[in-house]
Amino acid sequence: MKNSVKKVFTVLILAVVLVASLAAQSIYEKQPLFGKTVILHSNDVHGALEGYSYLPVLREKFEKQGAEVIIVDAGDFTNGNVYVSYYKGLSAVSMMNAAGYDVVTLGNHEFDFGIDQLKSNLAQGKFDVVNDNLLKDGKFLFDPAVFYSSFGNSILFVGIETPETQTKVNPGLIQGIQFLDNDDLWKVTQTVIDTGKAAGQADIVVVLAHLGIANESKGRRSYELYDNVKGIDIIIDAHSHTVMTTPGNVTSSVDPYTVEPGKEDYPIQSTGTQFANIGVIIIDNLTKKVEDFYLIPTEGLEQDPDVLALAKGFISEVDEKYGAQFAVTEVEMLAKNKEARFGEINLGDLICDAMVWKIVSENPDIDASKVVAITNGGGIRADLHVGPISMKDILSVLPFGNTLAVVYATGTELLEVLEASTFSSPGSIGAFPQVAGINFTIDTTKEYDQGEAYPGSTYYGPKSIRRVTINSINGQPFDPEATYTIISNNFLTAGGDTYYAFKAAFDAGKAFDASIPLDQVVAEYIEKVLGGVIGQEYAEPQGRITMIK
Repeated sequence: MKNSVKKVFTVLILAVVLVASLAAQSIYEKQPLFGKTVILHSNDVHGALEGYSYLPVLREKFEKQGAEVIIVDAGDFTNGNVYVSYYKGLSAVSMMNAAGYDVVTLGNHEFDFGIDQLKSNLAQGKFDVVNDNLLKDGKFLFDPAVFYSSFGNSILFVGIETPETQTKVNPGLIQGIQFLDNDDLWKVTQTVIDTGKAAGQADIVVVLAHLGIANESKGRRSYELYDNVKGIDIIIDAHSHTVMTTPGNVTSSVDPYTVEPGKEDYPIQSTGTQFANIGVIIIDNLTKKVEDFYLIPTEGLEQDPDVLALAKGFISEVDEKYGAQFAVTEVEMLAKNKEARFGEINLGDLICDAMVWKIVSENPDIDASKVVAITNGGGIRADLHVGPISMKDILSVLPFGNTLAVVYATGTELLEVLEASTFSSPGSIGAFPQVAGINFTIDTTKEYDQGEAYPGSTYYGPKSIRRVTINSINGQPFDPEATYTIISNNFLTAGGDTYYAFKAAFDAGKAFDASIPLDQVVAEYIEKVLGGVIGQEYAEPQGRITMIK
């Protein structure tokens, strides 16, 4: 049931002065949480559809104690597994409607299917969408903020998208969108907050920040937001899949995390990913302060049967279409998002071997001795466990619909790509290259020699090659002057992540787009080349990458 909190105003443009308005307050009997507002929050759900069923039960529990309840999300809900990618994100929106969400901001994966699909999906949402740093033609794409009135207390929700979206999504899908970053991001957020406070409509400021705390996001992390913008009461964070109640209480993260001095007690909370937890924030509307915030683990929580049934309907449709077994694996193919971002993984080896097989077998004129395959670790999203393999499993591993593309690059350009895509190693980075046809070493004891920012990117190219040494290409000596055939995916050849050198080659016509879905290539390789069995040859990573720590 939708709560009784009333949205009374939306910030449309920064120049407009907010007009104060009062919402009718809910009438409750005096109970333990009477006069309190409870914010329930999620982030980085990534297609865990059944998890939405926890929220209506928790909402009812807090409402029975007298609280008014607002449900919010900090982004990355429309992609991440086959149960959302199959529906191009619409299944997630339907689930959020059923769960009773009130306010959301966007993550980078909301743009995976393009801006038109995103707008179509959100048009069916029954929740407010807020974001203050996405512009098109000089205008906000979404309302920068919205406020709710609860017991006479005005709560301003501000939304922020990671500027990294411009290189974490295929750039061709987001053309014309401007991502405010660095000082511009801090300034626009400060203006939104100041405008709300000046109009008396921001007693409490809650920022839904899809920023994270990962080392690769340095300069735009959530606690750097808090350092640069005044007036924030609490940040609901996302993007790095971190479980934390404050930066000093991180219990898990995809990235080795060392909090900077003085930042341990910042009011920042994040639930992890895929409903491992649900966040709770309690606001005392009399004192107009955040009274408490904590996480509730979802294991064992009661689930709303109607919302759960809706989720199972989406899941059953996909399972029926893609659930038939076509192969088997005798070894654990461990990837997920975490391992694939840190170093070589056996599943990355298999994927890249499949890429080489497909292009070389269908293009016999290619010199196989000069072929290298590279895909980004952040695009590998699930494991393959010992046992049967279905197409659903492959689509869970590779949910983004990327296709094979080929660029012709010099050895020097290849070195640049590898240096840039491992700049934060041994910390995590989504750009981390899983490879075939190449053996190279990363010396992480040496500092990355940061050069100029890549055009339209949050990443920086290297001034010099300090950390990466290419030992061999297909067993032959590496030649920086030679031209190599680089088999990759269309996300990277469009300049995604740190791969600007590939985009430059592609734009110069030194490329071709095979347009074959990567998931299809991997399935064919397993079935036709491996005979339907992933065996001991892939039990461990094959030593293509050496990391000196």
